[in-house]
Amino acid sequence: MEFGLFVQGYVGKRAETDPSAEHKVLMEETEYVIQADKSGFKYAWASEHHFLEEYSHLSANDVFLGYLAHATERIHLGSGIFNPLAQVNHPVKVAEKVAMLDHLSQGRFEFGSGRGAGSHEILGFLPGITDMNHTKEIWEETIAEFPKMWLQEEYEGFQGKHWQLPPRKIFPKPYGASHPAMWYAAGSPSSYAMAAKKGLGVLGFSVQKVSDMEWVLEQYKTAIRDAEPIGDFVNDNVMVTSTAICAETHEKAVEIAVNGGLNYLQSLVFRYHDTFPRPDGIPEWPEVLPDYTEEIIELLIAEELMICGDPDEVTRQCERWERAGADQLSFGLPIGISYADTLNTIRLIGEHVIPKIDTDPVHRTSRFRGAASA
Repeated sequence: MEFGLFVQGYVGKRAETDPSAEHKVLMEETEYVIQADKSGFKYAWASEHHFLEEYSHLSANDVFLGYLAHATERIHLGSGIFNPLAQVNHPVKVAEKVAMLDHLSQGRFEFGSGRGAGSHEILGFLPGITDMNHTKEIWEETIAEFPKMWLQEEYEGFQGKHWQLPPRKIFPKPYGASHPAMWYAAGSPSSYAMAAKKGLGVLGFSVQKVSDMEWVLEQYKTAIRDAEPIGDFVNDNVMVTSTAICAETHEKAVEIAVNGGLNYLQSLVFRYHDTFPRPDGIPEWPEVLPDYTEEIIELLIAEELMICGDPDEVTRQCERWERAGADQLSFGLPIGISYADTLNTIRLIGEHVIPKIDTDPVHRTSRFRGAASA
């Protein structure tokens, strides 16, 4: 199992007391990725969100990733996601950005796509539309065009329901003989199966606990055996995300978690991701979940809803994800905890956890892409 980092420009309540909070958050998150690169993480994913106050201010993730392409050496840099809906980002411009980032990173770019977080975000770009299912139709119409734009000397053009383009030569082409691995941010079981049939990896932002892997893998790994890839190769990959806090002792990790404002982050998730099922006990915004206590943190650890503890404990918790079949485990950082504690989590996981679990020096997607190039 490989390891990644997920950043999204989470500001939270910091701006209430610090006028420069937004700037500090964005600068800190570049440092997290740079440290993850040094610590042996293989992937870093950066979100694209719009209008989501406090929850995510990382709207221009292509710019963010372009900087990191120069500031890092080995880590793969992924869009988590680029939104390819024509009303948000024209597909040709998305294809151009992917290829450019692939060059700047010298083949380390990962193309994740999806349809956005929820109605507040996406319907802002689709005036007059009230049904989020409409975005699925636009994405389905578009996604298979990207490999054609990258691989055809002159793109044959497209005449669809939602966007059109006459034949044109699209530049730059990706770095090397193939193109970056393609991923889809999936939520429902049917979405996992759909992604697999297209040969896409899955960004499993919706997977909350280890037991969720059962239906994820059943839907995905069965369907991908009969994949008809839209690109150069099948990216047989399921990435899942989890909150992670690692400290020198269990007590210190729990203390950091208690003071991390996790309840506020979780409340913002359900404020904006209104397509997610709302569990019992989640209040309607602006009411938020109560502050997390030590008892709640310990319960979340026991229920495998977060990774938290000393390095040995975190290693065992990560091994549970590996045994469940995850191909990649990405940690959602930062989560409201301090800059120093976040860097320490990354360093400790890189020093003590990753070497015991990820013993392959080659990225999984590099193997797939390399075989296609050959």
